[in-house]
Formats: sequence, C-alpha cells, structure tokens
Amino acid sequence: MSATMPKISNQSAAKTPPEVGATLQRMRLERGLTLEDLSRTAGVSKSMLSQIEREKANPTIAVAWRLANALGVDIAELVSPESKKIDPIRLLEAHETPTLPGEHAGYILRILGPMELAGKFEWYELTLAPNGALVSGSHDPGTTEHLTLLQGSVELEVNSLKKKLKIGATARYAADLPHAIRNCGKNEAKALMVVIHR
Repeated sequence: MSATMPKISNQSAAKTPPEVGATLQRMRLERGLTLEDLSRTAGVSKSMLSQIEREKANPTIAVAWRLANALGVDIAELVSPESKKIDPIRLLEAHETPTLPGEHAGYILRILGPMELAGKFEWYELTLAPNGALVSGSHDPGTTEHLTLLQGSVELEVNSLKKKLKIGATARYAADLPHAIRNCGKNEAKALMVVIHR
C-alpha cells in the first residue's frame, strides 16, 4: 500500500518573500546613489546593503523603514516587486524626512533635499539647542555653504574667522575650510543650510 503525498497548492508555493534587493538597487541607482551614500544617510552598514541587494540577506522591518526613509519612499514601495507610477507631486510628510541626529552636540539636521542630489546640491534644516554646535572639517575642494538664519542667534566660524548672524541674514562661505555653526543665544536656533559641491 503506497502512501499518498499531500499536494502543495499553488497558492502556498507563491508565498515567497519579496525580492527587496532588486527593488532597493533599482531605487538607489535611479537616484544616482552609491552604496556608501545610502549607507551614510540610512545608517545601515555598506556590507549589509550589499548583502540585501545581492539577496543574501533580508532586511528587518527597522532596517527596511530606515532605507525607505532615506530613499524618500513608503516602506510598502520598497518591499513591492512592482514599480509604482510616479505621482507628479511627491509629498514627503514631516515624519518621513530623513534626519541626521547630533543630540550629543546639540543639533538636529533634517535632510530636505532629494537623495539623488546628494553629493552635488544638498539642503537642510538645522536646529541648534542653546550652546549646541555643528562642527565640520574641510569638505571637498570648491564646496560652498549658504546659511540663512530663521530664528535665534548663531555665530559662524570659518577657518578661525567668526561672525554673528541676525534673523533673516544669509552667510555664504567656503566649506572646504574647517567651519562651525554655534548657537550663541539662550533659545533654540533654526536655520536653512544649502551645500553646493563643485
């Protein structure tokens, strides 16, 4: 008497994990990003990104969420194998805006520019707590920054030269020199910062 093997339904066989790697790579390349660019913005190691793109590893929900945020898409778009039609108006809600936290130094940097322009033309919203500072080394040769103060009081230092900004003022300076933006007031300061790479 031979035993009958149970049949596997097509529905069960079709339930395989989505190929996130291919979608991730497509989205990254469409935005002109390197693995290093995405790694820095999403806070996910370059080796992990490489493994995900080669389908050697599946991202956790937390990692997928960080990648989706960095790419400016919904997490559902990242795990969906189908290309979503691009809306002529792409709205990024406040909670979806990628953020580079520097709480230890008293600043928060929100990335307002699209990821495909990273390393070329970037703009940020900078929030500085009282006594907070964003201190930077020299960027690539020819890089410039443009800082517009929206509220509070800040002091800008470029290569040991210091200047205070008033609300509404814009400072344009060479960012291929060591520079720092410091909150010299008693209240929170907020500014828009544009970085142009040559």
